[in-house]
Amino acid sequence: MAVSPSRVAAFEILLKVERDKSYASELLHSTALTNLSSADHGLATEIVMGVLRWQSFLDRHIAQASSQKLDRLDDEVLIALRIGLYQLNFLSRVPSRAAIFESVELVKAARKKSAAPFVNAILRKLAGGEGGSAALSSAKAGPGEALAAIRDSRDPAALARDASHPEWLVKRWVEAYGLETARQICLHNQSPPATSIHIHDDQSLTELVQAGVELAHGQLLSRARTVVAGDVTKTKPYAGGRIAIQDEASQLVALLVGRGESILDCCAAPGGKTALLARRNPASTVVATEQHPHRARLLRALARTLNICVVAADARQMPLLKSFDRILVDVPCSGTGTLARNPEIKWRLRGDDLADLQTRQIAILKSALERLAAGGRLVYSTCSLEREENEAAVEAALAARFGFSIADCREELEYLRQSGELRADDLDSLLTGKFLRTIPGRYPVDGFFAAIIERRR
Repeated sequence: MAVSPSRVAAFEILLKVERDKSYASELLHSTALTNLSSADHGLATEIVMGVLRWQSFLDRHIAQASSQKLDRLDDEVLIALRIGLYQLNFLSRVPSRAAIFESVELVKAARKKSAAPFVNAILRKLAGGEGGSAALSSAKAGPGEALAAIRDSRDPAALARDASHPEWLVKRWVEAYGLETARQICLHNQSPPATSIHIHDDQSLTELVQAGVELAHGQLLSRARTVVAGDVTKTKPYAGGRIAIQDEASQLVALLVGRGESILDCCAAPGGKTALLARRNPASTVVATEQHPHRARLLRALARTLNICVVAADARQMPLLKSFDRILVDVPCSGTGTLARNPEIKWRLRGDDLADLQTRQIAILKSALERLAAGGRLVYSTCSLEREENEAAVEAALAARFGFSIADCREELEYLRQSGELRADDLDSLLTGKFLRTIPGRYPVDGFFAAIIERRR
């Protein structure tokens, strides 16, 4: 019996994530998977994202059952074991024998036939079959029990273990936000995130409903919708570029930029915020810069339908002479606010990476400040929860620079609420001092930071 297409796809994607540092979300939406049925694509997505979310949990139990150290196993063998154990533990509809059999067949198909008996023995032991033991019974805890363990964790080390997060990262969050907020973040990261879109016109909303897409109102924004059922990517509004999948917190950052006559979007790809800026400012030209040529090409696809001028350039050395009254600086960052969508980040990121990222972020922000017109507004943002990339980067970029000041995001949030664009009433839940900060789990959104910087006239 052949291995199911969904498990083959999941296996190949997880190998690429491991070896090539690829991003699972991009691979899951690549053309290579277009031949999968909706059911197979759904199962492949569940396995890939589930394995990455619970990787250290899976590895801990595999290590307990294995006579070999995990770092000595071939990638193909370890990934097949993770796929098998994830199904045994988290997918109640998958029979144990099917999960074990297909992981064994994946190893054989990957030309690691000699490891097939080993994979079979480990998974049978973890499934409670021959050779099982009470010490390994927690590997069959189930998703509900796994999330309950997170809620019961009493210290950072236990929270990191139970939530399948690196301990160093959880300790940082506990120090910065407190144990309960760190727990909220971890719980959010271990569950599939909501799919959100921004509705720009009533026609698109009507067409989505007619296409069978079920929507609910967003938590933060009046024009945001959460997809409850259906596939928006198969609809006319999506194909025509009239809607895009975009987290609500990301939408909110773009709204903070406001309206202007000349608008610059630095580091603009993939273009969700760029498109929102262009639609909110139809009489203005939005200049979007992007360093990487292939990502700049994605932006140019937007430019065909919106008033966007794309410039392929490094944001640290922008070849632009004019100044802008509105600038968005959404810098490349660690992405620790997006771990529900990009769980592989938590296994790659190292504490030392933050200093390198901060150096680049400060350079980009300083370059953008030079292009800000007198009386203009610049929004600096990240999808990071780390202070080095947020407050500290802003403070460093503004040090010894005159004529700039940090505005209070509360005023702009209040304006958005009064104008009907912001639904959330509790502004304190979106703020840390003068800065916007969305906490994953407090709302079902990504973790974003934003600072509004103004240049005096």
